[in-house]
Amino acid sequence: MAKKTIAIDGPAGAGKSTVARLVAKRLNYLYIDTGAMYRAITYKVMQQKIPLDDHHALTELAQNTNIKLINRNGRNLVFCDEHDVTEQIRDPEVSRNVSLVSLVPGVRQKMVQLQREMARDGGVVMDGRDICTVVLPDADCKIFLTASVEERAWRRRKEFEVKGYPISWESVKEDIMQRDLLDSQRAVSPLVKSPDAYLIDTTGLTIDTVIKRILNLCLGDD
Repeated sequence: MAKKTIAIDGPAGAGKSTVARLVAKRLNYLYIDTGAMYRAITYKVMQQKIPLDDHHALTELAQNTNIKLINRNGRNLVFCDEHDVTEQIRDPEVSRNVSLVSLVPGVRQKMVQLQREMARDGGVVMDGRDICTVVLPDADCKIFLTASVEERAWRRRKEFEVKGYPISWESVKEDIMQRDLLDSQRAVSPLVKSPDAYLIDTTGLTIDTVIKRILNLCLGDD
């Protein structure tokens, strides 16, 4: 059976990365975390203290940045210019600024180019905010994950705490609502549900339940 291309979109905190990674593992597919790619660019922007409104500088930086996603011993690592930035890109400040960087047309153009190259031969699970609509419009299976803002905020807060970044639920909720606004209203590749994507509301669902639904929808598995 030919390996398929599975595209998963959805807002921040909907569970895209966790679910996509596990679906890929279950199918022995390559997992492509596009959000991590934008986070890597954002981290580099912050390190170089480039103003977030300097779109020319951000585009130039993206064009001259090498990003690699590597699976090493079952762990997904993110490299930016040969440096492992897997942990650094999950900093709350990166989360707060990634939408501003990702809305820059030149940055998105470079990232989309890389993402399409990675998915060219199929056998991939890719997640992000414009995968079904822009990056892989011809994907074999399209999924749109969502959840209530409150639940997404609890999930993201827990992630920060596990990684040693104490932060209030109210602050995380405010950041998520702001990211939703920026992602859905940006001029280039806004966050929208593709008409042919399956909608899954993950509020109150276990990760295993969501995975089973995706496998059933995409492959007809039980």
